[in-house]
Amino acid sequence: MEPNIISRIREDLVLSVDEKTKASCSRFFKEEVLCYGVKSALVRKIAKNYFDEIKSENKNEIFVLCEDLFRSDYCEEAFIAAEWAYQIRNDYSEDDFFTFERWIEYYINNWAKCDTLCNHAVGSFIEKFPAYVENLKAWARSDNRWVRRAAAVTLILPARKGNFLNEIFEISDIMLKDKEDLVQKGYGWMLKEASKSHRKEVFDYVMYNKKDMPRTALRYAIEKMPEDLRAKAMKK
Repeated sequence: MEPNIISRIREDLVLSVDEKTKASCSRFFKEEVLCYGVKSALVRKIAKNYFDEIKSENKNEIFVLCEDLFRSDYCEEAFIAAEWAYQIRNDYSEDDFFTFERWIEYYINNWAKCDTLCNHAVGSFIEKFPAYVENLKAWARSDNRWVRRAAAVTLILPARKGNFLNEIFEISDIMLKDKEDLVQKGYGWMLKEASKSHRKEVFDYVMYNKKDMPRTALRYAIEKMPEDLRAKAMKK
């Protein structure tokens, strides 16, 4: 493997800084974030170009590079790490769950990093090893808000396919009264995706829990429903 690949990626990112993007970076986050200020399309291109160099390497070596990228704390490097982790999804083994869990606990500190890693890499892992959906219920009880959000956003793509409905409701139950708005948005988004295949079930769930469900989560959950159902759900 090319030993300087991480250094070369960082050089490319520095050379690709767009001052307008850099200036607007913090606008999307409540917490302080570390960004180079590179446009998303260009970060995606850099991720792809360098992955072509390493795709023949074994999974563990790629994971070491991913961890190096995550450790820097830069949003763009986290995106590349998450994208590489997703690209090797066909090679996932059960032990990888605990690597993903550790990454979330130690390196995820904003919603963009959380969603980029969990929507694709961790979501694909759960689809391959569905028994680990049970572990997401433990995440939903974590003291770490990003781990809690991860419990929900990991199931976004499976939910869109109509899968894991019972577990989606169980995870939503655990986080129902969560005080963090980004956790509320996370499980509301999960319910919204589930509603595309299971509208009635999700609507019934929302109606049953609407007295306890924060309005933020409720609005996300019903966003794609017909206007009459949305009005009924929003009525106090």
